[in-house]
Amino acid sequence: MNPAPLILILEDEKDILELEEFHLQSAGFETMGFLSTHGVRQALEEEDVALMVVDRNLPGAEGSELVRQLRREGYEQPVIFVTAKDRDEEVEEGFARGGDDYLRKPFNMNELVWRVKALLRRSGEQEPELLRHRALVMDLPSRRARLEEAPLSLTRLEFDLLRYFLENPDRVISRDELLEEVWSDGEERGEKTVNVAVNRLKKKIENDPEHPYIEAVRGVGYRLC
Repeated sequence: MNPAPLILILEDEKDILELEEFHLQSAGFETMGFLSTHGVRQALEEEDVALMVVDRNLPGAEGSELVRQLRREGYEQPVIFVTAKDRDEEVEEGFARGGDDYLRKPFNMNELVWRVKALLRRSGEQEPELLRHRALVMDLPSRRARLEEAPLSLTRLEFDLLRYFLENPDRVISRDELLEEVWSDGEERGEKTVNVAVNRLKKKIENDPEHPYIEAVRGVGYRLC
């Protein structure tokens, strides 16, 4: 099995850095987080970094200037700038200095994950083969899942349903979206169908009502928690 791609994150706000790491790790990536430029070059030399997520406002440095220097030194890893610098000329500057994508703050953490995946696909990197959330682990190539190292017996629908939740952590997902993204065209559809399937899945992955994995959001849908 290929190792999970390693994402290097350079972000000077600790709470944002922790959120970025949490969501990328939940999507199956490995991460290295830095609050300043100190140690970044050493990490690039010693680790197999697949992609960099870089803030432009850094203590004592400017993120796009750092990327321009790294490009001159031969580092070719794809770069996504995540920054409050959102004027058109600043965005243009970021791309001109070596950025491959640009995400303006504030932003949706799920969008960051989607952009990372898309950029890795374009650069020829493999997406993660494992998805993790708390004690849940999914092996995508083998279509196997386990909870606290014990294998789970899931139907095709339950596996795809759980995968969709794991790929969209902390987001409320409507029943219509689940029907569109998880159910195949020939299968029975309807709100009741979703409710039944989710409840069956919950029975297989939850044994503590105080700490559920999937919670219902009244009038909307469900959320992984």
